Order: sequence, then C-alpha cells, then structure tokens
Amino acid sequence: MLGILKIAYKLLVNDRAKFAALLIGITFAVSLMMQMTSLFAGVLSRASATVYNTGASIWVMDPAVQTVANAIPMPDYVLDQVRSLPGVKYAVPLYSGIGLVKLKDGAYQAANVIGLDDSTLFGRPSLLQGNIQDIFAENGFFVVRDAEYSKLESPGVGMEFELNDHHARIVGIAHVASAGLFGIPTLYTTYNRARQYLPSTRFTTAYILVEPKGAGDIDAIEARVHEMGYLALTKDQFTAKISDFYMYQTGLGINLLLMTVISFIVGLSISGQTFYTFIIENIDKFGALKAIGAKGGELIAMILFQATFTALTGFGLGLGICALIIWLAHLRLPDYAAIITFGNIGLALGMVVIIAAVSSYVGVRKVLHIEPFDIFRS
Repeated sequence: MLGILKIAYKLLVNDRAKFAALLIGITFAVSLMMQMTSLFAGVLSRASATVYNTGASIWVMDPAVQTVANAIPMPDYVLDQVRSLPGVKYAVPLYSGIGLVKLKDGAYQAANVIGLDDSTLFGRPSLLQGNIQDIFAENGFFVVRDAEYSKLESPGVGMEFELNDHHARIVGIAHVASAGLFGIPTLYTTYNRARQYLPSTRFTTAYILVEPKGAGDIDAIEARVHEMGYLALTKDQFTAKISDFYMYQTGLGINLLLMTVISFIVGLSISGQTFYTFIIENIDKFGALKAIGAKGGELIAMILFQATFTALTGFGLGLGICALIIWLAHLRLPDYAAIITFGNIGLALGMVVIIAAVSSYVGVRKVLHIEPFDIFRS
C-alpha cells in the first residue's frame, strides 16, 4: 500500500499547475471561511467584554435587556430584595453609562463609565499603575489601557480632565481581559461618583452582581428573582443571550453566515472541478495500474490520499494566511476584533473534509469505471 501511495503522491505533485490550482482553491476558501468566522467570534467576544471583565457569577437585570451595553436601570429596592434571598452570599450594584470627556484640544470623546460598588469594588480591573485605594480619592477614575486608550490622549496617572462638566482625575491605569466592541475607551470609578457625574433617570442600578453561597443555589436564586419580575442569568447564560442577539436579531450573523457559505461553495466548486480535470488527464495512468493488477481498493486509496493531502495542505495554508492577516490587521488597526478560536478551526476543518470527500467521490466514480482495454486501445 505504501508503494501505491507514493505513486499517488508523484502523480499529484508532478503536474504542478493542477496541483497549484487545487491548493489555491482550497486555500482561498479556507482563508475566507476563517476570516468570516474569526470576525464573528471576535465581535461576540467584545460584545460580552463587560461580563468577562467583571467576573460575577450571576447578573440580575431587567427582562428587556438584550446586551450588556443597553442596561435598563432598576429601582434601588431590588438590590435589597436580592440580598435577602436564600443562597445569596452577597450582592452589589453596578453602574454602566456613557459620558463625554473633554480633551485638551477642546474636542469631546465618548467614554464608557463603569461604577463599582463603593464598599467592595467588586468587578474591579487589575491595575498596571496606581493604587486601588486611590479610586476613593476626590474625582478619582481608573482608565483602561486597551485599543481605545489613545482616544483619551493616552492619559497618565495624575492627568486631569472634564467628564460631563465635572472635574476628574486619573488615579490608576488598568488592564482588562477583553476590550469593548464599540470603539470607545473605558473608565472605572465608584458607584456613587458615577451616579453623580453622569445624567441618569430616576433609577440608577444597571445590574446587580450576585455571588451565590454555592453552585446548588443558582437555580433557586434565578427562580426567586423571576418571581420578583426580573431576570437572573449566570455569566455563561448572559454571554449566550448577547451572542443570540447579535446572531439572530441583527444583520451581522446572517451576513457573515452567507459569506462563509459562499466561501465554502467557491472552494468546493473550484476543488471539485480541478480534481475531476486532474483525474481525466491521468486516466490512462490509472488504467495502466489497473491493467497490471492494481485492485479497486488500491485505486480508491490513491484518490483518497490525493484529495486528503491536497485538502489538508490547503487548510494549513489558508489557516496560516488568515492568522497572518489578523496579526497584521491588529498591528495597524487595534480595534480589529477578529480572533481565531478552536471552534472556528473545527468548522473550517469540517468544511474542508466535506470538500475532500466530494472531490474524492467524483474521482472514484470515474476511476472505477475505466477499462484497461479502452486505455490501451486508444
């Protein structure tokens, strides 16, 4: 069998033009599929950035909330009710809003302001510079150093600025696990200061962050909050809700899905047609092998090897090109959201396997029906 596979390999690579055409088709398709799915994965990851960065086990919110960015304030008494529920270890409020920062040149820059519970600072980011206690200082804010950091003129510790016509000062530079989606910088401060600085409605509690006493208390807490008329979701459930919103209730998911399907069809059509042409041009060689005693199973193994080798090589090249493009894009465009995940790689690999299977089927049908007599007679 090893000798047969060596012959299959030489037949495949000796015709460099056809082999290159096969590789280009699959590489192009894989690269496009990976780009589309990686972009979607990056968007979903950044859309849930606040959920990841805060790290709360349970989020209590208004049932109408669809994403973490469109918080609907709840009455203050809801916090007291949640704290009194059985199984709740502690619960703290979280403020989330948008403010306008006045820059040195007089321009204004929108910023996402996160207000942490004054007593616990639960959900606080890790600091690169500064002291966590300085957030309690007068007008103290932490700024997140991420892709949007430069939009605030890359402020250092001690820099003063105006936020919604209020005096503010940077007392720390923070780092978070995931950057936001909407291209605006993020500031952290205390809950009461955020309420003071940002205009708000009658209610100001955007979310209630809950830590249960144990994993077994989560279902009971969710049920009791539901009886109160509000929604309690675990971190994973809230992330899934956000993903479903962007996937099914916006055009983003459908558009990227269509581009992925189109990329798959392009790769399938190019590879299938090129592989069929390759089989036709080498049909005499397969007929000769059959005439000297090669069995049908060995011929099938040759075709499967050729299709698999080409598909996996194209897959590797396409994945490498996609990773290179994303890396270059991140260097030039820090806001670029695409990320490669194991799910993206698995999806692309599955589609490549389908392409290889269809190409193999086309070749096998043709080779198994050849007659050596017809080959030698021609």
